[in-house]
Amino acid sequence: MKILRFTDLAAQGKVAGQRVFIRADLNVPQDDAGNITEDTRIRASVPCIRHALDAGAAVMVTSHLGRPTEGQFKPEDSLAPVAKRLGELLGREVPLVSDWVDGVDLKPGQVVLLENCRLNKGEKKNDEALARKLAALTDIYVNDAFGTAHRAEATTYGIAQFAKVACAGPLLAAEIDAITKALANPKRPLVAIVAGSKVSTKLTILESLAGKVDQLIVGGGIANTFMLAAGLPIGKSLAEADLQDQARAVIDAMRARGAAVPIPVDVVTAKTFAADAPATVKDATDVAEDDLILDIGPKTAAQLAAQLREAGTIVWNGPVGVFEFDAFAKGTEAIARAIAESSAFSIAGGGDTLAAIAKYGIEDKVGYISTGGGAFLEVLEGKTLPAFEILEKRAGA
Repeated sequence: MKILRFTDLAAQGKVAGQRVFIRADLNVPQDDAGNITEDTRIRASVPCIRHALDAGAAVMVTSHLGRPTEGQFKPEDSLAPVAKRLGELLGREVPLVSDWVDGVDLKPGQVVLLENCRLNKGEKKNDEALARKLAALTDIYVNDAFGTAHRAEATTYGIAQFAKVACAGPLLAAEIDAITKALANPKRPLVAIVAGSKVSTKLTILESLAGKVDQLIVGGGIANTFMLAAGLPIGKSLAEADLQDQARAVIDAMRARGAAVPIPVDVVTAKTFAADAPATVKDATDVAEDDLILDIGPKTAAQLAAQLREAGTIVWNGPVGVFEFDAFAKGTEAIARAIAESSAFSIAGGGDTLAAIAKYGIEDKVGYISTGGGAFLEVLEGKTLPAFEILEKRAGA
């Protein structure tokens, strides 16, 4: 993917004295009192901001936060807590600017945070008049927000159309590089793990990957639907019986290419969905009518771990069991450990996946951890993300 990169512009001396507008993803969780409870996204945005400041730019940063109503400011929608945390990380005050669409007073070497961009009327619908106003604020537009790359909004798409220069920040560029390495030019075998509660939410992803990967590991409620499609009993487990035909079609598409969807040979069951429910390991053929399947069994986990250790590339989205309950976490832990031990390039994305990676402390053993949930899933579906599309167009202009 041919895009302009902000780091290249800085290296070429094209940033000094310029007004740089950075669209970051600072949408962090907060408690009821407005305190930030987890600041990964803010920390991830710092390298781009620091790079721009070090290069001598006048730096404007903005982001959305929560789901505000356009044109109606409420205190809980404010980026004030983000400005405070960003200032702590940068070691300098970061002023928060409201009502910034018509102009921002800023000199080279200064940085400001522009109030929640989704408060601006026309942001979500990518209003052209708004996009042109935003573009007029800046000499260089930098998209460094992969988490919003699947949305065509004024600060993610429209501004990139009309800004003098539009480029990718280091975080977005790293996502593009990792995705290209994993899906466009993968080292084989390419193994994908797609797990979650419902086939329906990930059917298009499964269908897209069925034409690309060598092994498609399914987990969670999705695996239950595939087990049902394979003629296995699943008791009262979460599944979508009406999607068995689609599951069989994915299995058949993989088989036609000499690839496979491994169906669990054993599972961990319980009679109730609870952290303290007694866990029972059973062969996949022996699931009772009142059983809930809450994890893959040890034989299945060992088989999948062996495949992962031999992989060339691994794409991981979703835990394979109810890993929040320790009794039903062994399957996900086995998968996580195998990915950590594999020499494969691995890319992981999705909130539950990141929680599993953190739980087992393998952050430094995963090749790339994606910061975008919805955007990551749309890439797996084979979609072209709007933010990528416009940056590519501008690079070729």
